[in-house]
Amino acid sequence: MENKTEIAFFDIETTVPTRPGQGYAMLEFGAILVCPKKLEELRSYSTLVRPSNPKLISSLSVRCNGIMPEAVVSAPSFADIADTVYDILHGRIWAGHNIVRFDCVRIREAFTEIGREAPEPKGTIDTLALLTQKFGRRAGNMKMASLATYFGLGNQTHRSLDDVKMNIEVLKHCATVLFLESSLPDTFPENHWVSPNAITRSRNGKSPALNKDSPSSSSHIKSSPALSPENDRAEEKPSLFSPLTSSTVEKVPYSVASNTAQPDAFDMVALGNEMNAASLQPDVTMEENPILQPPEMPSTVTVPESCSDSLGFLEPDEVSLPSIRALHVPFFRGSQRVKLFYEGAILQLCCPRLRIRFGISKKFSDHAGRPRLSFVVDASPSLCGVLDTCDSIVQKVYADSGCSSDWRCVVSRRQGFVNYPTVRLHIPTAVNGDVAQYATDMYLKEPSGTIQKLIFSKFDATELDTFLKPGTFVDSYLSLDPYDYQQSSGIRLVATKLIIHNE
Repeated sequence: MENKTEIAFFDIETTVPTRPGQGYAMLEFGAILVCPKKLEELRSYSTLVRPSNPKLISSLSVRCNGIMPEAVVSAPSFADIADTVYDILHGRIWAGHNIVRFDCVRIREAFTEIGREAPEPKGTIDTLALLTQKFGRRAGNMKMASLATYFGLGNQTHRSLDDVKMNIEVLKHCATVLFLESSLPDTFPENHWVSPNAITRSRNGKSPALNKDSPSSSSHIKSSPALSPENDRAEEKPSLFSPLTSSTVEKVPYSVASNTAQPDAFDMVALGNEMNAASLQPDVTMEENPILQPPEMPSTVTVPESCSDSLGFLEPDEVSLPSIRALHVPFFRGSQRVKLFYEGAILQLCCPRLRIRFGISKKFSDHAGRPRLSFVVDASPSLCGVLDTCDSIVQKVYADSGCSSDWRCVVSRRQGFVNYPTVRLHIPTAVNGDVAQYATDMYLKEPSGTIQKLIFSKFDATELDTFLKPGTFVDSYLSLDPYDYQQSSGIRLVATKLIIHNE
């Protein structure tokens, strides 16, 4: 990549899907190139974009951003501005509010649609994730509108260039507050400064009263079904059908070097990469994958039968529910995360013969375009009992700590299928430099009882379709990872080992 030092703050406005599978159409692109040393504006660019199908601009889209169909009739298509967008973004640090889950995805989709190679970032700073972690929830739900209200910066217009400018101003204000607090940590404890403008809104639009000493004192965790319709861009673009995405903890492929000796409070690049590495975005969709052609079988090697030993893992029937505990444990840079414990050890589950309901999902991708993998299995009554108990315990811990995120139950009980509960298992990705591989150990068990470890020569998710297909039984060794990320909280089931029954 070229040696481009500027930070590209950008934002896009799109149509809002009104039916499943409709997708988004870009209506506006706006960006500001910023000097990373002074946060001064060096160059700006903004344009409306004419979608290929103007009928996608529904009344819901107009209510969201005010862009009328007639406003884009004479606007350039994305193909017309693709060179400019590529020049602005490629090889630079990308920054924006909730861009990882929305704007970055839409940019790549737009380039794919016109058959062009998409730009790639040198690094990514998602200010929603960054400020939620570093600034806390003193501004309520941490949406851009809430942050602007908190600092008295006016109303958000939901237009690209205006939102970018507001994002930069919000970031400057937050950085100033954090700098002052870090200089006198004993005098200004976390969440001490509370603006009289701070607003915390629940999803039903009601504004709970705020205690002047604690912005989160009246917050609570709102329980919601694991399959409730959610916004693909939970920050500010309403969508009726787009689900939240999932993520695994992995190294960010586009990293920026930082000083490891002493963290710089204003090193937003380092903090952004740190947040990307720690991001946990829950995938709450559950749908059947399209049928794919069977891929070539990977090579296998025979391993001893002892690989099925469950040392450190408990079957659900072995778990005494009153002995489950949830505690805060140290994470990074003095922060904490919640972990589940059982009789003094981290709780891990071994679940034999789980039947796959829906095969590998490749719907969502990480920063490098690799799919984030997961699949859905039927849950036994004993597994549901353990997971429901874990839900209740972790939810209370988050509520006691002032979390106001929407709670997503780990067990899905769809309307009309309440007696057929399911859970989603995630297959994490391990990245070493530019090399990616599955972080889950996978084995194939033949009817004879012979167990072979699957060795994959490359990271190709379609290979897994042959093994993890609906109706197949798997022995699953699971870690339970509580998360609280971008106003969503819950427990992710991460598969550390899978034994696939080849029956």
